[in-house]
Amino acid sequence: MSEFRIAALRELAEQQTRYAPPARRQAQREAACQLLAEIDPAKSYPYQYVCFRITDYRSEAYPDLLISGEDLRHDLELFIRRLEKSLPAVPVEQTIEPMLTLEEVSQRLNVSTKTISRWRLKGLVARRIKINGRSQLGFPLSAVERFVAEHRELVERGARFSHLSEAEKEEILRLARQCKEEGLNLTETSRRIAARLKRSPEAIRYTIKNFDRDHPDLALYPHSGPLDPSSKQGIALTMTRHLMRDETVDTLAKRHGRSRSSMYRIANEMRLQELLRTPIDYIYNPEFDDPAKEAEILAEMPGLAEFEAKRAARTPPKDVPAYMAHLYEWPLLTREQEQHVFRKMNFLKYKLHKFLQSLEPSKVRACDLQRIEELKREIKKCRDLLINCNQRLVYAQAKQRLTPGESIDDLVSDGNLSLMRAVEKFDYSRGNKFSTYATWAIMKNFARSIPDEKTRRQRFMTGHDELFETQADTRGDEQEAIATADAARDRINRLLEHLDPRTREVIRMRAGLDGHEEMTLEQIGQHFGITKERVRQINVRGMRLLREWAAKEKVDLP
Repeated sequence: MSEFRIAALRELAEQQTRYAPPARRQAQREAACQLLAEIDPAKSYPYQYVCFRITDYRSEAYPDLLISGEDLRHDLELFIRRLEKSLPAVPVEQTIEPMLTLEEVSQRLNVSTKTISRWRLKGLVARRIKINGRSQLGFPLSAVERFVAEHRELVERGARFSHLSEAEKEEILRLARQCKEEGLNLTETSRRIAARLKRSPEAIRYTIKNFDRDHPDLALYPHSGPLDPSSKQGIALTMTRHLMRDETVDTLAKRHGRSRSSMYRIANEMRLQELLRTPIDYIYNPEFDDPAKEAEILAEMPGLAEFEAKRAARTPPKDVPAYMAHLYEWPLLTREQEQHVFRKMNFLKYKLHKFLQSLEPSKVRACDLQRIEELKREIKKCRDLLINCNQRLVYAQAKQRLTPGESIDDLVSDGNLSLMRAVEKFDYSRGNKFSTYATWAIMKNFARSIPDEKTRRQRFMTGHDELFETQADTRGDEQEAIATADAARDRINRLLEHLDPRTREVIRMRAGLDGHEEMTLEQIGQHFGITKERVRQINVRGMRLLREWAAKEKVDLP
C-alpha cells in the first residue's frame, strides 16, 4: 500500500491530520473503520457521502466524484493509518478505561499479533499510549469486547489455529540445520519444512527468525533480517554492473542468505527509488483525466505519411555548408502536428508520474520497470522529434548574434540547451506556435549568456601590465620563426605519408594543416559520411601511429 488513489481522499486526510483536534481525529478514525467494514468492492460511493460518514460534515466539494469500492477500501485503510500516526500517545495512567497492550489482546483472544493487526482494519479500535515512557498500541477493554461480540465467528475461527508446541519448534530447528548444511537459504528452507510438517511457510520462517534473534551466537541465518539501505544499494549496484548475470545473483544470494528472487526484488526496489527521486515535469491538461480521450491523444501524428515522405525526399540546398546539412533532414511541423506531439508528450509524462506514484518500492515487479522504460522511450521520441524539427531556429538566432572572434558552435550549443528547455516548458493548450515561444526563449538566453561570456574573457585577457614590463623580452626574429614553422610542417608532412589517405586527411582537417581552418568532429564526419565518434577514433589512432614513427625516426614533433 503506497499512496492514495483518489486525490480528494488524500486532501481530506491531510486536512484532518493537520487541523482537527486529537479527540476529533480519534472519532473520525472510528467512523472510518466502521465505514470500511461496510464497503462493497463491487459498488461505487459518492465522495460527499464518504466525507459525511467520516467527518459528520456535508461537504460541497467534488459533487460529481464517484469512488469505486476497491479504491475506497484502499484509501480508507491509508486514511485510518494516517490518523493513527497523527494521534499523540497518552500515558496509560491518564486513560479513562482499562487498556490492553497488543500482547495482552493476543493472549486474551488466543491469536497472533499479526492477526490483531489485520483486525484493526476491520474495526478493532486502538490508540497510542505510553507505558513506562515507551509509546505503543493500546486497546480499550470495552472496544475489544465490542469487537468480539460483533465478529464472534471471525474471532473463533482465528483462535482455532493451533500454535506450535515446543517439540514442534525443536523439530523445525533440527530440520532447518540440515537444510542449512545443504546450502539452502531461508526461503527454500521454510518451504521444504512447511511441506513436510504441513505448516505454513510463514510459521516456519518466524520460528527460525525468533530463534536467531534470541540466540545470536547459534543463529542459523544471521543475515536474514531486513537489509539496511546501503546494503541494498550495494546489491543493486553489483547486479547492474554485471548485468544481472546468473553467477552474480547466486553469489549475492548466498552471501546474504536470501533467494534469487529477493535479489531481483532488491534491485528493482532501488531502481524505482532512483526514479522516484527524479521529478517529472509536465504541463497538465484536464483532458488527461478523461479516459475517452486517451486513444485520440496516443494516436499517430496527423499527416505522418506525408511527413515521412517529405523527410525521405529532403536534400540540403547546394549553398549550405556541410556542417549545417543535417538541419535540413527534418521538415517543419504544421500547427496541428505540433499540437498533437506536445499533447502526447505531456500526457505520457502525466501517465508516467501517476504510474510511479502508484508503485510501492518494496513490491515493484520487473514488468512495472519495463512499463516505465516503455513510457520513457515514447516520451523521448516525442521530445527528439520536436527538437530536430526546430533546430534551424537555433542556427538562425546564433548567426544574427555572431561577432568576430566568436565560434558559432559555442552559440549553437548554448542555444540548443535553450531549445530543450523550451520544449519542456511550452504550454500547447494556449494555441501559440512553438516557434514563437522558442525564439523568445533562445533570444533571452543569448542576451544573458553572451555578455557573461564576454565579461569572463575580458577578465582573464590582460592585467598586471607592470609585471609584463619587468619580464625579459624572449621574442625571436620573425624570419626565424617562419623558417622554424616551415621545417616543422615538412616534418609533419613526411610523417603523414606513413598513414592511409583517409587517416591523413582526418588529421589535416582536425589540426588545420596546410592553411585549412580547424574542423570539428561533426564537420569531418559529415565530409566523410561517418559518425563523429568514428572520426575521433580515426584521429586518436592516427596520432598514436605518428608518435610511434616519430620515435623511430627520432623526429621532434612540434
